[in-house]
Amino acid sequence: MSPTPFVVSRFVNRNGITSWRVDGRIHGLRIRKNFKTRSEAGAEKAALDIKAVQADSGVRTTTTRLTDEQLHEAEAAFRRLASAPKPLDFYLDYALTNYRAPEREITLEAAVAAYFGTKQKEHDNGMLSPCQLKDIRVRLDELKKCFPGKSMAELSRDVLAAHCHRGNPKPKTFNNRRGILFTFFKFSFFQDWVAVNPLEKVPHLRIGHRRGSAKTLTAEQCEKLMRYIETFEGGVFVPYFCLCLFAGIRPSILVGEISKLRPESIHLETSAIMIEPEVSKVRMKRNVTIHPNLAAWLRAYPLSRFPIIPKNATNLRRGICKKFNLTHDILRHTFISMHVAKYRSMGEAALQAGNSESIIRKHYLDLKTPAEAEQFFGILPTPVVVPATSPLACAAVDPVETQPLAIAA
Repeated sequence: MSPTPFVVSRFVNRNGITSWRVDGRIHGLRIRKNFKTRSEAGAEKAALDIKAVQADSGVRTTTTRLTDEQLHEAEAAFRRLASAPKPLDFYLDYALTNYRAPEREITLEAAVAAYFGTKQKEHDNGMLSPCQLKDIRVRLDELKKCFPGKSMAELSRDVLAAHCHRGNPKPKTFNNRRGILFTFFKFSFFQDWVAVNPLEKVPHLRIGHRRGSAKTLTAEQCEKLMRYIETFEGGVFVPYFCLCLFAGIRPSILVGEISKLRPESIHLETSAIMIEPEVSKVRMKRNVTIHPNLAAWLRAYPLSRFPIIPKNATNLRRGICKKFNLTHDILRHTFISMHVAKYRSMGEAALQAGNSESIIRKHYLDLKTPAEAEQFFGILPTPVVVPATSPLACAAVDPVETQPLAIAA
C-alpha cells in the first residue's frame, strides 16, 4: 500500500489551546502528532515524508562515514554482484591478492605499438620472417579489439585464457595464440608495464594426434612435370622447379627460401648450395648437396640466362600447380622422401633439408623404395641438338661454370 502524503493542519484542543497537527499513513498505519508551533510540525512532516518515500522505494537512512561518491560506488558494486555466487568481500580479497600495480601504467594500445615496433626492427634486420611478423600483428590486433581502452595491468590470467579459448579453437590454434601473447607479456614484464606475466600460469594444450606421412610425387610424375617445364615458356621455370624438387629448397615464391636464394650461393664446382641463415626458414646455415642430375639441369639452363624466379612467377606457377595438382611443399616433400630412400640416412636427410631427425622419421621414412629413388635422381634434361653451323656449336660455354656444355652434333 502506497503511503498517503502527510499534511499539517491547525487543531484546537478541548482546553482551547491551538496546536499544529501532522497527519498521514505509512503502510496503512496512521500517524498523528500534535506540536505547539507550526515550524516543529513542518520539521516532523519533512522527516515523515522521507520515511514514507524510503518505505515505498526500499531506500533508508543510516549513519555512515562514507562520502556521497563512495556511497554511490558501493551501491553500484552491489548492483553488479546481485546475481554473483560470492559476496563482495570474496571478490575484493581476490583482487587484493592477485592485482599488483606495475611501476608504470600504460594502455594496451601503447604497449602493443611499442612491442610491434621492436618486431618490425627484427624483421628489417632479417631476424623475423614476413609470415611471423604478420601473425604477430594479427594476434595483437585481435587483443586490442577485444579489450579496447584497457590498461596492461587490467588483463588478468583468467581474462587472457578466455581470450585464447574464444571460438572453441583447435589445440594448435590455442597454442599459437598463447605463444604470441606470452612473448608480448614477457616483453611487457621486462618493461615494468605488468607486475607478472599472466600467461605463465596458462598451460599450452597437448596435441594428441600426429601428422601422417607427407604427400609426395612419384618418380613418373616428377618426370612428366620436368618434361612439361622444359617446354613451358621456353623453360623459364626450370631453375625454380629443379631447385625445389631436386634440392628441397622451400618453394614459396613470396616468403620461402627460394625467394631469397641468390645465384652466387649455388656452386656447381663444389656441388653445394649454401643456404645462409637469412635465407633459411629456421635461421640456421646449411649446405645442400647438388646431385648429378641437378647439376645437369643447372648447366643446361644456366642461371645467367634463366633467373631462379622468373617474371610474373606467381601467376604462371598457379597454372602449373593446377595442371599437376601440386600442393604446398610437395616438391620439397618428394625430395626428402627420395633422399631417405636412396641413402637410408635420416641424419643426412635432416641436414640436407634443415629438419630434425624426428621429423624425418615421422613423415618421410619408408615412403619411397630405393629403385624409385634411383629413377628420381636419374631424371635429366632433354639433350639439346644444335646444328653444326650454329655459333653455339663453336663456343658453347656455360657462363656460370665456365665449362663446355655437352652438345650433340
